[in-house]
Amino acid sequence: MTAYTTNPPALVVVAHGSRDPRALGTVRQLLDGVRALRPGLPVHLGHIELNAPLLPDTLAGLDARGTGAAVLVPLLLSRGYHVKRDIPEMAAGARLHTRVAAPLGPHPLLVDALHARLTEAGWRTPADGTARRATGVVLAAAGSRDPESRVDTHRTARLLAERLGVPVVPAYASAAAPTVPDALRALAARGRTRVAVAAYFTAPGRFATECAAAAPWIASAPLGTHEAMARLLLHRYDRALRTPSATPRELAPAS
Repeated sequence: MTAYTTNPPALVVVAHGSRDPRALGTVRQLLDGVRALRPGLPVHLGHIELNAPLLPDTLAGLDARGTGAAVLVPLLLSRGYHVKRDIPEMAAGARLHTRVAAPLGPHPLLVDALHARLTEAGWRTPADGTARRATGVVLAAAGSRDPESRVDTHRTARLLAERLGVPVVPAYASAAAPTVPDALRALAARGRTRVAVAAYFTAPGRFATECAAAAPWIASAPLGTHEAMARLLLHRYDRALRTPSATPRELAPAS
Protein backbone atom coordinates (compact mmCIF):
# COMPACT_ATOMS: atom_id res chain seq x y z
CA MET A 1 0.00 0.00 0.00
CA THR A 2 1.28 3.47 -0.86
CA ALA A 3 1.90 5.73 2.14
CA TYR A 4 1.06 9.45 2.00
CA THR A 5 2.22 12.22 4.30
CA THR A 6 -0.78 14.37 3.24
CA ASN A 7 -4.19 13.56 1.85
CA PRO A 8 -3.76 11.63 -1.40
CA PRO A 9 -5.22 12.93 -4.66
CA ALA A 10 -8.64 11.49 -5.36
CA LEU A 11 -8.87 8.57 -7.75
CA VAL A 12 -11.56 9.21 -10.34
CA VAL A 13 -12.39 6.11 -12.37
CA VAL A 14 -13.63 7.24 -15.78
CA ALA A 15 -16.11 4.80 -17.29
CA HIS A 16 -17.58 5.11 -20.76
CA GLY A 17 -21.22 4.73 -19.76
CA SER A 18 -23.80 2.27 -21.05
CA ARG A 19 -27.52 1.93 -21.63
CA ASP A 20 -27.31 -1.53 -20.07
CA PRO A 21 -28.14 -1.16 -16.36
CA ARG A 22 -25.85 -4.08 -15.53
CA ALA A 23 -22.85 -2.00 -16.54
CA LEU A 24 -23.34 0.69 -13.91
CA GLY A 25 -23.84 -1.89 -11.18
CA THR A 26 -20.68 -3.70 -12.24
CA VAL A 27 -18.60 -0.52 -12.23
CA ARG A 28 -19.86 0.45 -8.79
CA GLN A 29 -18.92 -2.98 -7.44
CA LEU A 30 -15.48 -2.63 -9.01
CA LEU A 31 -14.97 0.69 -7.23
CA ASP A 32 -15.91 -0.98 -3.95
CA GLY A 33 -13.14 -3.47 -4.68
CA VAL A 34 -10.67 -0.62 -5.19
CA ARG A 35 -11.70 0.94 -1.87
CA ALA A 36 -11.22 -2.38 -0.11
CA LEU A 37 -7.68 -2.66 -1.45
CA ARG A 38 -6.74 0.95 -0.57
CA PRO A 39 -8.66 2.12 2.52
CA GLY A 40 -8.51 5.87 2.97
CA LEU A 41 -8.10 6.65 -0.72
CA PRO A 42 -10.99 8.78 -2.02
CA VAL A 43 -12.43 6.85 -4.98
CA HIS A 44 -15.02 8.42 -7.27
CA LEU A 45 -16.78 7.63 -10.53
CA GLY A 46 -17.31 9.79 -13.60
CA HIS A 47 -18.77 8.83 -16.98
CA ILE A 48 -17.93 10.09 -20.44
CA GLU A 49 -21.57 9.77 -21.53
CA LEU A 50 -24.90 7.96 -21.00
CA ASN A 51 -24.74 7.57 -17.20
CA ALA A 52 -24.60 9.85 -14.19
CA PRO A 53 -22.45 11.11 -12.74
CA LEU A 54 -20.81 12.57 -15.81
CA LEU A 55 -17.10 13.28 -15.41
CA PRO A 56 -17.39 17.11 -15.42
CA ASP A 57 -20.00 16.87 -12.65
CA THR A 58 -17.77 14.59 -10.59
CA LEU A 59 -14.84 16.98 -10.94
CA ALA A 60 -17.00 20.00 -10.08
CA GLY A 61 -18.25 18.21 -6.97
CA LEU A 62 -14.71 17.41 -5.86
CA ASP A 63 -13.71 21.04 -6.34
CA ALA A 64 -16.72 22.23 -4.35
CA ARG A 65 -15.66 19.96 -1.46
CA GLY A 66 -12.17 21.43 -1.48
CA THR A 67 -10.38 18.46 -3.04
CA GLY A 68 -7.07 19.76 -4.28
CA ALA A 69 -6.16 17.20 -6.91
CA ALA A 70 -7.41 14.14 -8.71
CA VAL A 71 -5.99 11.39 -10.90
CA LEU A 72 -8.32 10.29 -13.69
CA VAL A 73 -7.93 6.61 -14.56
CA PRO A 74 -9.79 5.54 -17.70
CA LEU A 75 -11.77 2.33 -17.28
CA LEU A 76 -10.86 1.70 -20.90
CA LEU A 77 -8.75 -1.10 -22.32
CA SER A 78 -6.78 0.75 -24.99
CA ARG A 79 -5.88 4.12 -26.39
CA GLY A 80 -8.39 5.88 -28.60
CA TYR A 81 -10.47 9.03 -28.98
CA HIS A 82 -11.87 8.98 -25.46
CA VAL A 83 -8.40 8.67 -23.91
CA LYS A 84 -6.72 11.15 -26.24
CA ARG A 85 -9.42 13.80 -26.54
CA ASP A 86 -12.57 13.45 -24.44
CA ILE A 87 -11.04 12.79 -21.03
CA PRO A 88 -8.19 15.35 -21.32
CA GLU A 89 -10.63 18.02 -22.51
CA MET A 90 -12.98 17.36 -19.60
CA ALA A 91 -10.00 17.42 -17.23
CA ALA A 92 -8.79 20.72 -18.68
CA GLY A 93 -12.18 22.26 -17.96
CA ALA A 94 -12.01 21.41 -14.26
CA ARG A 95 -10.94 23.89 -11.59
CA LEU A 96 -8.99 21.40 -9.50
CA HIS A 97 -5.60 20.01 -10.50
CA THR A 98 -5.95 16.83 -12.53
CA ARG A 99 -3.71 14.23 -14.05
CA VAL A 100 -4.87 11.65 -16.61
CA ALA A 101 -3.49 8.14 -16.29
CA ALA A 102 -2.95 5.67 -19.12
CA PRO A 103 -5.75 3.28 -20.09
CA LEU A 104 -5.77 -0.14 -18.50
CA GLY A 105 -4.44 -2.13 -21.41
CA PRO A 106 -2.31 -3.81 -22.33
CA HIS A 107 -1.05 -5.19 -19.02
CA PRO A 108 -0.38 -8.64 -17.50
CA LEU A 109 -3.09 -8.05 -14.90
CA LEU A 110 -5.65 -7.94 -17.71
CA VAL A 111 -4.34 -11.30 -18.88
CA ASP A 112 -4.82 -12.62 -15.34
CA ALA A 113 -8.45 -11.52 -15.44
CA LEU A 114 -9.02 -12.85 -18.97
CA HIS A 115 -7.55 -16.22 -18.04
CA ALA A 116 -9.68 -16.41 -14.89
CA ARG A 117 -12.88 -15.58 -16.78
CA LEU A 118 -12.10 -18.20 -19.42
CA THR A 119 -11.43 -20.79 -16.73
CA GLU A 120 -14.76 -19.96 -15.10
CA ALA A 121 -16.43 -20.55 -18.47
CA GLY A 122 -14.88 -24.02 -18.80
CA TRP A 123 -11.47 -23.41 -20.36
CA ARG A 124 -8.87 -26.10 -19.80
CA THR A 125 -5.39 -26.17 -21.27
CA PRO A 126 -5.34 -28.69 -24.16
CA ALA A 127 -3.97 -31.99 -22.89
CA ASP A 128 -1.98 -32.98 -25.99
CA GLY A 129 -0.69 -31.72 -29.30
CA THR A 130 -3.75 -32.83 -31.26
CA ALA A 131 -6.12 -30.95 -28.98
CA ARG A 132 -3.85 -27.92 -28.97
CA ARG A 133 -3.82 -27.77 -32.78
CA ALA A 134 -7.63 -27.75 -32.79
CA THR A 135 -7.99 -25.04 -30.13
CA GLY A 136 -7.96 -21.26 -30.39
CA VAL A 137 -9.32 -18.12 -28.81
CA VAL A 138 -10.93 -15.00 -30.23
CA LEU A 139 -10.29 -11.92 -28.10
CA ALA A 140 -13.50 -9.95 -28.61
CA ALA A 141 -13.05 -6.19 -28.10
CA ALA A 142 -15.31 -3.21 -28.69
CA GLY A 143 -13.25 -1.77 -31.55
CA SER A 144 -11.97 1.67 -32.53
CA ARG A 145 -10.91 3.50 -35.67
CA ASP A 146 -7.74 4.59 -33.88
CA PRO A 147 -4.81 2.42 -35.03
CA GLU A 148 -3.14 2.69 -31.61
CA SER A 149 -6.20 1.07 -30.06
CA ARG A 150 -5.72 -1.93 -32.34
CA VAL A 151 -2.00 -2.03 -31.45
CA ASP A 152 -2.93 -2.22 -27.77
CA THR A 153 -5.51 -4.97 -28.35
CA HIS A 154 -3.02 -6.99 -30.43
CA ARG A 155 -0.49 -6.74 -27.59
CA THR A 156 -3.06 -8.12 -25.16
CA ALA A 157 -3.84 -10.95 -27.59
CA ARG A 158 -0.14 -11.87 -27.75
CA LEU A 159 0.16 -11.86 -23.96
CA LEU A 160 -2.92 -14.06 -23.65
CA ALA A 161 -1.62 -16.45 -26.31
CA GLU A 162 1.61 -16.84 -24.35
CA ARG A 163 -0.43 -17.66 -21.24
CA LEU A 164 -2.77 -20.15 -22.94
CA GLY A 165 -0.38 -21.80 -25.40
CA VAL A 166 -2.81 -21.48 -28.33
CA PRO A 167 -3.42 -18.81 -30.98
CA VAL A 168 -5.43 -15.78 -29.86
CA VAL A 169 -6.95 -13.65 -32.62
CA PRO A 170 -8.18 -10.13 -31.77
CA ALA A 171 -11.58 -9.26 -33.22
CA TYR A 172 -14.00 -6.41 -32.86
CA ALA A 173 -17.66 -5.69 -32.30
CA SER A 174 -17.55 -2.43 -34.28
CA ALA A 175 -15.35 0.09 -36.11
CA ALA A 176 -12.48 -2.32 -36.89
CA ALA A 177 -11.77 -5.63 -38.58
CA PRO A 178 -11.95 -8.55 -38.30
CA THR A 179 -15.36 -9.04 -36.77
CA VAL A 180 -15.79 -11.88 -34.30
CA PRO A 181 -17.59 -14.11 -36.86
CA ASP A 182 -14.83 -13.42 -39.42
CA ALA A 183 -12.15 -14.35 -36.88
CA LEU A 184 -14.00 -17.54 -36.01
CA ARG A 185 -14.22 -18.50 -39.68
CA ALA A 186 -10.52 -17.79 -40.20
CA LEU A 187 -9.57 -20.02 -37.27
CA ALA A 188 -11.88 -22.78 -38.52
CA ALA A 189 -10.20 -22.62 -41.92
CA ARG A 190 -6.91 -23.34 -40.12
CA GLY A 191 -8.39 -26.39 -38.42
CA ARG A 192 -9.10 -24.59 -35.14
CA THR A 193 -12.58 -25.94 -34.46
CA ARG A 194 -12.54 -25.74 -30.65
CA VAL A 195 -12.58 -21.97 -30.23
CA ALA A 196 -13.41 -19.89 -27.17
CA VAL A 197 -14.47 -16.25 -27.22
CA ALA A 198 -12.75 -14.18 -24.52
CA ALA A 199 -14.77 -11.07 -23.64
CA TYR A 200 -12.41 -8.10 -23.62
CA PHE A 201 -15.00 -5.78 -22.10
CA THR A 202 -15.04 -4.09 -18.72
CA ALA A 203 -18.75 -4.72 -18.08
CA PRO A 204 -21.83 -6.37 -19.56
CA GLY A 205 -23.52 -4.68 -22.49
CA ARG A 206 -24.75 -5.14 -26.05
CA PHE A 207 -21.34 -5.76 -27.62
CA ALA A 208 -20.38 -8.35 -25.01
CA THR A 209 -23.70 -10.14 -25.44
CA GLU A 210 -23.46 -10.20 -29.25
CA CYS A 211 -19.89 -11.49 -29.21
CA ALA A 212 -20.72 -14.24 -26.72
CA ALA A 213 -23.65 -15.35 -28.88
CA ALA A 214 -21.26 -15.99 -31.77
CA ALA A 215 -19.08 -18.41 -29.78
CA PRO A 216 -19.02 -21.98 -31.18
CA TRP A 217 -17.77 -23.36 -27.87
CA ILE A 218 -17.41 -21.32 -24.64
CA ALA A 219 -17.57 -17.59 -24.07
CA SER A 220 -16.17 -15.87 -21.01
CA ALA A 221 -17.86 -13.15 -18.99
CA PRO A 222 -16.64 -9.53 -19.12
CA LEU A 223 -13.70 -8.64 -16.88
CA GLY A 224 -16.00 -6.77 -14.51
CA THR A 225 -15.23 -6.98 -10.82
CA HIS A 226 -12.26 -9.35 -10.95
CA GLU A 227 -9.69 -8.33 -8.33
CA ALA A 228 -7.02 -7.91 -11.01
CA MET A 229 -9.08 -5.04 -12.44
CA ALA A 230 -9.14 -3.24 -9.08
CA ARG A 231 -5.41 -3.80 -8.68
CA LEU A 232 -4.76 -2.45 -12.17
CA LEU A 233 -6.78 0.71 -11.52
CA LEU A 234 -4.60 1.37 -8.48
CA HIS A 235 -1.45 0.58 -10.46
CA ARG A 236 -2.39 3.15 -13.11
CA TYR A 237 -3.18 5.67 -10.37
CA ASP A 238 0.18 5.13 -8.65
CA ARG A 239 2.08 5.23 -11.91
CA ALA A 240 0.42 8.51 -12.92
CA LEU A 241 1.56 10.08 -9.65
CA ARG A 242 5.15 8.97 -10.33
CA THR A 243 5.17 10.09 -13.97
CA PRO A 244 5.49 13.69 -15.21
CA SER A 245 2.33 14.96 -16.91
CA ALA A 246 2.01 13.71 -20.47
CA THR A 247 0.15 14.91 -23.52
CA PRO A 248 -2.80 12.77 -24.64
CA ARG A 249 -0.77 11.17 -27.44
CA GLU A 250 1.92 10.15 -24.93
CA LEU A 251 -0.50 8.16 -22.77
CA ALA A 252 0.83 4.83 -23.95
CA PRO A 253 0.16 2.03 -21.48
CA ALA A 254 3.17 0.55 -19.74
CA SER A 255 3.70 -2.19 -17.21
